[in-house]
Amino acid sequence: MSLKHSYTLAAPFYDAFLTAATHGARKRSLAALADGPPRHVLLLGVGTGLDLPHLPSQHRYVGLDLTASMLKRARPRAAGLHFAPLRGDVQRLPFHDASFDVAVLHLILAVVPAPTLCLAEAVRVLKPGGELLVFDKFLKPGEAGWKRLLNPLTRHVATRLDVVFEDVLDAVGGLNVTANEAALASGWFRLIRLRKPTF
Repeated sequence: MSLKHSYTLAAPFYDAFLTAATHGARKRSLAALADGPPRHVLLLGVGTGLDLPHLPSQHRYVGLDLTASMLKRARPRAAGLHFAPLRGDVQRLPFHDASFDVAVLHLILAVVPAPTLCLAEAVRVLKPGGELLVFDKFLKPGEAGWKRLLNPLTRHVATRLDVVFEDVLDAVGGLNVTANEAALASGWFRLIRLRKPTF
């Protein structure tokens, strides 16, 4: 089953599983957008728009998702925001280089088949000095156990359980980590902030 198909089927039930569980972590991550001048922000894998209620109104947002059914549910949550929903693949972004000031990657790197490509594309469309806000579940380097054993099943239905953020970061290169902290499930889920160098 493709991700597009599985998430189209999951769209009506997605919020019931994730709203309460991820509310606090999303709010903490997106607090980075609260201050400062208006910016152009890309929401990668915006889904049903669970991030949207936490976003300040001064910025311009583009919310990209693979499925029309997810975007349909996101639109009502964008009330009061300058928000443009767009259907597309986070691994092949339809934007020019250096188009955005901030990229938000919430629960997307551990979903896509190629997380390294997803992060590299986010970096490509980010302006020098731009920031990436990441919230997702990651294995620790060298970690084994049940998560890896279940991954062959879960990766074809909804999510990957084998992504090591440090490996993805090393493969992409050229980013500065400004924050990396535990968010949920004893540190399995993390909040990470990255900055693209200006040179």
